Amino acid sequence: MPRVLISDKLSPAAVEIFRRRGIEADFRPGLSPAELRAIIAPYDGLAVRSATKVTRELLEAARNLKVVGRAGIGVDNVDVTSATARGVVVMNTPYGNAITTAEHAIAMMFALARQIPEASASTKAGKWEKNRFMGVELFGKTLGLIGCGNIGSIVADRAIGLKMKVIAYDPFLSEKRARELGVEKVELDELLARADFVSLHAPLTEQTRNILSREALFRMKKGARLINCARGGLVDEAALHDALREGHLAGAALDVFETEPATESPLFALENVVCTPHLGASTMEAQEKVALQIADQMADFLLSGAVSNAINMPSVTAEEAPRLKPYMELARLLGSLAGQLTAAQQAVIRSIRVEYEGHAAELNHRPLTAAALAGVLAPLLGAVNMVNAPVVARERGIEVAETTLERSGEYQTLLRLTVVTDRFERSVAGTLVVGDRPRLVAIKGIAVEADFAPHMLYVTNQDKPGFIGRFGMTLAEAGINIATLHLGRSEPGGDAICLVGLDGPVPEEVLAAVRRLPLVVQATPLAF
Repeated sequence: MPRVLISDKLSPAAVEIFRRRGIEADFRPGLSPAELRAIIAPYDGLAVRSATKVTRELLEAARNLKVVGRAGIGVDNVDVTSATARGVVVMNTPYGNAITTAEHAIAMMFALARQIPEASASTKAGKWEKNRFMGVELFGKTLGLIGCGNIGSIVADRAIGLKMKVIAYDPFLSEKRARELGVEKVELDELLARADFVSLHAPLTEQTRNILSREALFRMKKGARLINCARGGLVDEAALHDALREGHLAGAALDVFETEPATESPLFALENVVCTPHLGASTMEAQEKVALQIADQMADFLLSGAVSNAINMPSVTAEEAPRLKPYMELARLLGSLAGQLTAAQQAVIRSIRVEYEGHAAELNHRPLTAAALAGVLAPLLGAVNMVNAPVVARERGIEVAETTLERSGEYQTLLRLTVVTDRFERSVAGTLVVGDRPRLVAIKGIAVEADFAPHMLYVTNQDKPGFIGRFGMTLAEAGINIATLHLGRSEPGGDAICLVGLDGPVPEEVLAAVRRLPLVVQATPLAF
């Protein structure tokens, strides 16, 4: 039974989902980093919100961890790079709190435009300062969205309903999508110059950090107002303080800060600043939704291999997972065969090609290619799996290519994997037979029909009479039983391949004896 640790406050319904699906779930919110490191080792999954920091040190202690689920959109509290390096899937719930966050941005815009927090505090203090709080209408004003993805598009829809003019800066927003949303796509400088209100809805990346720098803030339209319900770090907070104090900007509404919890800031002293403690996703509906969503996603992954909303791995739907599973195993086995043969010859891999023919060409290829890469690289580098294999290949300068051929050849479905090294090029091919069983069908272009076995011996030799007898006798004299024997050759008297399934590993002295046999070119033990 898989085990999941929930280390932040999630809806009790999430715990119930795990348990109903046969997953042991321990609810332990409020643990210190040291306490969490001390207990994390046996868990397969870790479910968090924003309080738990999933650091490199925590991941190193989590030797059994397979998935981290973040109930929410941001993964700032997860070291995704370290998780990927350790082969841990990182998931989030990018759509569960979209409406709630968008509504909060609209609420903050209203609060800023009508000075509602200050007016409320004044009235509760026994004052009646009706003339002090002169606001502005949203009607007819221009709203500039920096980021127009899922949340930004919802904000646009609500703002258009308020009869605002909406313009958007987003490098990934197409003109067609902009027209569908009813927004005008502009460059950042134009947005800053035209917008009466600017609302941020971009992720925090190296490209977006301080996107509203001091220079950008002072390029904003004089008297404009800023709303940030996205991420701290998008705005230079010291520069924003200066722009507000000097009167260049009329106000700002901030739900997020560069350092959180934000218990002190010069911005807090300004009357024209509205602040909330990262409440964008804090509604009962949103918290329930993301908790249930992350529980289902993690359960799907741990039980069936389905991957949804992963940051560092291709998606595999729950419907796809059963169909893809045998193909992923075939890809892994072919990759492992190619990787072990490459490692035995100490060659440096330059590129890897994966070809899909027939039924295989109709599938979701990304997880299959990731499985093939993991198979190739694991014999060479050790702890490599589907999650980190593409990153490892990229870091080592290994080019990866995929091709598809929808028509069937000799086989209804076929995967062919080719490894190009600094010294040679080698391909292996396989198919699925009755019962979705992986079968090897070719090595180096030579037909070799063989089932994969836990222990095998791969031998290449010159195709001459007498070899099989001497080879069989060598194994027999060592007390090694041959479970299966598969032969192939390029042409009579040419290169030949002998692939033997064995009951156990080949002892080193027996391997040495095989390598000394006449006509043997290569002898490599294999383990799957």
